Amino acid sequence: MADHAERTRHVVVMGVSGSGKTTIAEGVVARTGMTFAEADAFHPRANIEKMESGVALTDEDRGPWLEALNAWMQERSEAGDSTAITCSALRRRYRDVLRTGLPSLDFVHLDGPAEVIRERITSRRGHFMPPQLLQSQFDLLEPLGPDESGIVLDVRRPPEEIITAAVAWLGVRG
Repeated sequence: MADHAERTRHVVVMGVSGSGKTTIAEGVVARTGMTFAEADAFHPRANIEKMESGVALTDEDRGPWLEALNAWMQERSEAGDSTAITCSALRRRYRDVLRTGLPSLDFVHLDGPAEVIRERITSRRGHFMPPQLLQSQFDLLEPLGPDESGIVLDVRRPPEEIITAAVAWLGVRG
């Protein structure tokens, strides 16, 4: 099994809420054949209720969620599957939890002006993340460090361009 894990690739499409993580991750998956997971599906109900009520999550709230995402990627890796997940991954310590025990983890950081992302988040429907929590995410956001494998892509570019750039940078073929 370890031999399979060493040949897997794992990518987190990261950024604040409304940056387009799901659209870009699904595009990467369509082009590469990686296995997809939406990080929001891993949140315990208490986290979702907290966000729905306009309360930002704490590090204590995020801990079990990040550990569950990491466990899922490790399980997929052991099965020989490469993965692409969405996750805000706002802080270095969150990314460190996600990275634990994996042969590699790359980050595609979707970044852009707060006003562009605020407009997106305000116009979407059916998501539990209210627009008033967006600033708290920008406040927490720590840029990728020079020792972290990642690329930063501008959310103002068309999705297809972002997906093409991400896949080219990853060097993964389906």
